[in-house]
Amino acid sequence: MEKTSTDAFPSTMNSSEKQETVCIFGTGDFGRSLALKMLQCDYSIVFGSRNPQKSSLLPNGAEVLSYSEAAQKSDIIIIAVHREHYEFLKELTEVLKGKILVDISNNLKINQYPESNAEYLVQLVPGAHVVKAFNTISAWALQSGALDANRQVFVCGNDSKAKQRVMDIVRTLGLTPLDQGSLMAAKEIENYPLQLFPMWKFPFYLSAILCVFFFFYCVIRDIIYPYVNGKKDSTFRLAISIPNRIFPIAALTLLALVYLPGVTAAILQLYRGTKYRRFPDWLDHWLLCRKQLGLAALGFAFLHVLYTLVIPIRYYVRWTLKNRTITQATAKTEDPFSTSTAWLNDSYIALGILGFFLFVLLGITSLPSVSNMVNWREFRFVQSKLGYLTLILCTAHTMVYGGKRFLSPSSLRWYLPSAYVIALIIPCTVLVIKCILMLPCIDKTLTRIRQGWERNSKPTSNGQHLKQSSIYLDSPL
Repeated sequence: MEKTSTDAFPSTMNSSEKQETVCIFGTGDFGRSLALKMLQCDYSIVFGSRNPQKSSLLPNGAEVLSYSEAAQKSDIIIIAVHREHYEFLKELTEVLKGKILVDISNNLKINQYPESNAEYLVQLVPGAHVVKAFNTISAWALQSGALDANRQVFVCGNDSKAKQRVMDIVRTLGLTPLDQGSLMAAKEIENYPLQLFPMWKFPFYLSAILCVFFFFYCVIRDIIYPYVNGKKDSTFRLAISIPNRIFPIAALTLLALVYLPGVTAAILQLYRGTKYRRFPDWLDHWLLCRKQLGLAALGFAFLHVLYTLVIPIRYYVRWTLKNRTITQATAKTEDPFSTSTAWLNDSYIALGILGFFLFVLLGITSLPSVSNMVNWREFRFVQSKLGYLTLILCTAHTMVYGGKRFLSPSSLRWYLPSAYVIALIIPCTVLVIKCILMLPCIDKTLTRIRQGWERNSKPTSNGQHLKQSSIYLDSPL
């Protein structure tokens, strides 16, 4: 829990004419960038350095002193040095007593040390008020415009007054402070900049597995099979044809996997008869990754559209069309017009266009700048209702693409069906389960459970219920 210090911090703002002074230990890139930003915001800056005479490249208007002399100039000291150089602070214990130390350091590895750098700083200087801040923002972000980089600054500390003063500085610099509580959160804050797309790992690996599987599947059907049976070289299909089959399959499958964890969680809630039990870790992580899965699916859909647009200019297509035209002209024959085929073709294209339009709409509304402009009901309508409509249209697009060849024995090669038939398994499963869950008798029970009703209301050993993930099951993106 946070504690509020009863010590009064010495004020450095004696009058409206006098600027507040902030001390920065360290003259590296970040320290200089932070000092320049503060000088632009009318702060007075004094640097603390082990070699004041050798310090250079500092912003105009900043003063450079030794650590001890600089610390006496301000009650807010920003520690802009690495953890391995903290030892010199032990010699300044008396000077730093009662002052606010702002730790901005990061590590090279996640969980590199048993405790956070901020907590280690507390051990070195027990009389100071340590606040963790500024470690999630870069020197470039400080120097760039307000719209050119992430402006959020995570702040945590055990002393609420010290933390509030640091947050005031953050706001003055045009940044957005986010209070993360006590110093117990410092380790998580320090790990945050070291994470490389943590929520994208599962979607990335899943997308890679899907692409690799369907690539080899299509190679077997479309390249190896024709060569074995007729010595026909179809390797040219590796460049356009096979990728243009893999991308829509991956897009449809990933879109279905966006909504599959929601219906799975609904089934689990119905089985348990309560919403006050946590989902399994794998399902909880799956629910958290739905936005990334949806964006990956949208990316594959875009690739499918681009690859489809180049089909008319492909050499193989132009060669086939030219030969067919010459053959018919020579034989004085023509293909009869088929109304059913025209209907299937136009329907296939129309469903694809509508599905892609809604797909793009889902992606746009998932952007923070857009989602912040709509209320929860509007966001839920787009992501849930229109999301399922998108899945229906894309599934129908794939089904109509198969047309009369959908389950025809002639389409089998070595008893392997077309790849798009396999791609329909997960989407159709999700839609069937969703239709079952929408039955009034089931939907009514599920709604009651999500409103807090329990089939068998039994408390846990400590008399309280375990709360499940707070993710709303119908709003994946």
